[in-house]
Amino acid sequence: MGSAYDIICERRSIRRFKKKKISKEKLLKMVNAARLAPSAANIQPCEFIVVDEKKLLDEVFENVKWAGYISPSGDPPKDHRPVAYIIVLIDLNKKKKGGEQDAAASIQNILLTAWEESIGSCWIGSINRKRIKRIFKIPHHLKVNSIVALGYIGEKPVIEEVKESIRYWKDDRGVLHVPKRRIEDICYFNMYMKRLGVETNAER
Repeated sequence: MGSAYDIICERRSIRRFKKKKISKEKLLKMVNAARLAPSAANIQPCEFIVVDEKKLLDEVFENVKWAGYISPSGDPPKDHRPVAYIIVLIDLNKKKKGGEQDAAASIQNILLTAWEESIGSCWIGSINRKRIKRIFKIPHHLKVNSIVALGYIGEKPVIEEVKESIRYWKDDRGVLHVPKRRIEDICYFNMYMKRLGVETNAER
């Protein structure tokens, strides 16, 4: 692996995983990276549950939804499912509002640390939260924010330039194509520049 920037550029969401166990050392490394993420006022409201037991892996899988644009073909087949999950929680006693930003920063650190270890990840927000709270006996004051699925990389998604749609898709070889907006369409220096046919908020 290269620099942090190289990892950011290379990283993709992965939904096909090799059936190879991730060591507890590497899972703890991801959580350690998560706890060191920026946190507003240094409140640090996030907590984490690492899941790697077979029965619990199956229960988590049944309570999340995958790849909305291409479901059900985007769901991992049984022999390519995640071998671990990290459940990201927000302690509402520490932070009632705004904890999502802290969670997002923590999750990004998990994704990048995983990729550095050649481990694929998928950030999942479509969750049966009530069921997950019951399964893992999560107290009322802890909110289930997201779940990160993990496993050694079993597919190679590719980046495409956005043309007509931002919807990701699979070709006839099963390769996932992910459209991304061009930097020249989203980046401005010193002033927001009006594009042809686009009215800025300041002009309304």
